[in-house]
Amino acid sequence: MVAALLIIAVLFIIVYAFMQQKIFGKEPDAKTITRLSNSSNYRNGVFQNLSPTEVTRKGASYSKMMIAFLNKPKDTKPQQLIPAVKTNLHSLSDDEPAIVWFGHSSYLIKYKGVNVLVDPVFSGHASPFSFSVKAFNGADIYKPEDMPFIDMLIITHDHFDHLDYKTVLALNPKVKHIYTSLGVAAHLKHWEIDENKITEFDWWDTKKVSDNILLTAAPSRHFSGRKFGRGKTLWSSFILELNSYRIYIGGDSGYDSHFKNIGEKYGPFDLAILECGQYGKDWPYIHMMPEEVAVAAKDLKAKLLLPVHWAKFSLSLHAWNEPIERVMKAAAENNQPVTTPMIGEPVVLNKSAPENKWWQGRV
Repeated sequence: MVAALLIIAVLFIIVYAFMQQKIFGKEPDAKTITRLSNSSNYRNGVFQNLSPTEVTRKGASYSKMMIAFLNKPKDTKPQQLIPAVKTNLHSLSDDEPAIVWFGHSSYLIKYKGVNVLVDPVFSGHASPFSFSVKAFNGADIYKPEDMPFIDMLIITHDHFDHLDYKTVLALNPKVKHIYTSLGVAAHLKHWEIDENKITEFDWWDTKKVSDNILLTAAPSRHFSGRKFGRGKTLWSSFILELNSYRIYIGGDSGYDSHFKNIGEKYGPFDLAILECGQYGKDWPYIHMMPEEVAVAAKDLKAKLLLPVHWAKFSLSLHAWNEPIERVMKAAAENNQPVTTPMIGEPVVLNKSAPENKWWQGRV
């Protein structure tokens, strides 16, 4: 018994010491928590969704989920190279808003000399371990050095597949300002990023970035956390207004009434960028099923839908190309226009909305 307790104690110390690494970030301190508690979305020591939301469905078995993840189907990763286009982001024309997707939930929005980068993950993996959740072959061709000067870096929430330690540090010298959700600044300041270049948002906060740019945080239905605790920082979607254009930056979200509310309040949107992958039957409230993505786009009154959160990392149990197949079918049934660019292929509003089904025929 004594030997067993010693082993457990040693393992605990090892895990605790390992998780002190900077990559795990830092939760808000007591002073920050006092400030965060002023938010109407912060209750009982954590941030809450608008609707009651469990991370997993009632009756889900964690042991069965663990076994399933340890025995993932082969088709969760492509066996062939992901095709991609290497666009020169510095010289890319931006007379109209140009959007370049880098796989998963990372993308650049470029318009009239302003560069907006969202949730960049360029380290080659979406976990604290370099050997885990590695990018698909061919999907990781963009690196921090390929990025132009970034006027606005938007971080929707603190999960590893949206807030990447190595990428943020590498980009920091060329980033003018970071916009993120309440509490996330604790991680960034722990990484020695100047707090004067960070602005945090509660839901429905609006920031006038310039005479022609407004940024508003809006609800999403998700959760947060880089260690064992959840909900210590907020998760958000964002409404980006560039002159007369409106772009919805979805972040991660399960389906709920907030999409319709945002659509009624801020729609129509010229483009809605919505996650369509990494869903599962055991966590139906925190990630949308593909069919719900098409409905959410209609709720938002989106003129065009760009499905993201797929084609780079395997964080679920579905086939790697299943999300886009299902969302395309649902969008057709809902008369929802969709653009499906390859990684790196520009989408230019009012000019070019690629529709090539490049993933078909690839296993």
